[in-house]
Amino acid sequence: MEPTIQDAADFGPPEDGLQRLWTPHRLVYIGGEAKPADGSVENCPFCRIPAGDDEQGLVVARGERCYVILNLYPYNTGHLMVLPYRHVSDYTDLEEAETAELAAMTQQAMRVSRAVYAPAGFNLGINQGEVAGAGIAAHLHQHVVPRWLGDANFLPVVAQTKSLPELLADTRRRLAEAWDTAGG
Repeated sequence: MEPTIQDAADFGPPEDGLQRLWTPHRLVYIGGEAKPADGSVENCPFCRIPAGDDEQGLVVARGERCYVILNLYPYNTGHLMVLPYRHVSDYTDLEEAETAELAAMTQQAMRVSRAVYAPAGFNLGINQGEVAGAGIAAHLHQHVVPRWLGDANFLPVVAQTKSLPELLADTRRRLAEAWDTAGG
């Protein structure tokens, strides 16, 4: 006869008064399983994404030289990344036209985020090299992270967990729909 679970106390950690927010999808990121084997174009997810479906690739907008995607492991809802199509790792290796479009798309990403989510501010940044925190250092990407007062709560510090109030597919749809109409 197979054992049966009578109640929640029969499974999981002992009763300690804590609620748990389970985010098993992040284990792939934490374990590095989804990380490219090397920095080659063939293994670069940022080189593959533009050739695929926008919804599956979380593509929000496309330009001539750059495109915008949602971060698959966002710091906050609406966490965007602006990338050149060209596989280049260093900001100084961008061509002048790529630099201009990267900047213009970053500005539009901020306008769209303001129109859709009304953040109080932003973190903008490029992590140059693995030592600087770039998860995929071989392909340059600029982060556009909307911020709100109080959005940095105790969960990331205590539980290494980020609570996000919206599914990525819904976030992508809302931002993509607003891309061409939000100022600029």
